[in-house]
Amino acid sequence: AEQVCTINKKEHFWSLDKAETKMSPKLVIQIWDNDKFSFDDYLGSLELDLNRMVRPAKSPEKCKLETMDQMLSADRLVSLFEQKTMKGWWPCVGESNGEKILAGKVEMSLEIVSEQEQDERPAGQGRDEPNMNPHLEDPKRPETSFLWFSSPFKTMKYILWRRFKWVILALLILFFLLLFLGVFLYAFPNYAAM
Repeated sequence: AEQVCTINKKEHFWSLDKAETKMSPKLVIQIWDNDKFSFDDYLGSLELDLNRMVRPAKSPEKCKLETMDQMLSADRLVSLFEQKTMKGWWPCVGESNGEKILAGKVEMSLEIVSEQEQDERPAGQGRDEPNMNPHLEDPKRPETSFLWFSSPFKTMKYILWRRFKWVILALLILFFLLLFLGVFLYAFPNYAAM
């Protein structure tokens, strides 16, 4: 079987027949931030030629741009069509002042299946049903991953309390001591007059 993508489309809107174009299969992944009030910003991308792929890193610590460049120059490229499945970490490349930088790391598992296997083992898009083949767990986000203005109690708990716990406690104790002293000074003349 040919390991190419076939695109059938008309060259011009007046063309009668569709032209068939064969291209090397590529997977392009882009990373964008998710701004609430302004436009999303492009952070970086990862482009993988499925016939000549760089082997993924086994852990996020080993996933670096330098390793990607070394793997590209060496004869260590593999075809996803021959290997059928791959899992690991790939670095996403961004640009800052014309230089390549590490914009993020993507953990993926890629699998090539035949049309018959696809019908036998259905998979939903993302975490939609049927969530199997493979089963996707919910993302493991840190507890501090929230919008500070929509949840002020979490802001107090995770940001202010952790950093300023002793200052807040000292201010509360000082407030109650001053309150007690003020009530005492206010009530003392009445008790002294009796």
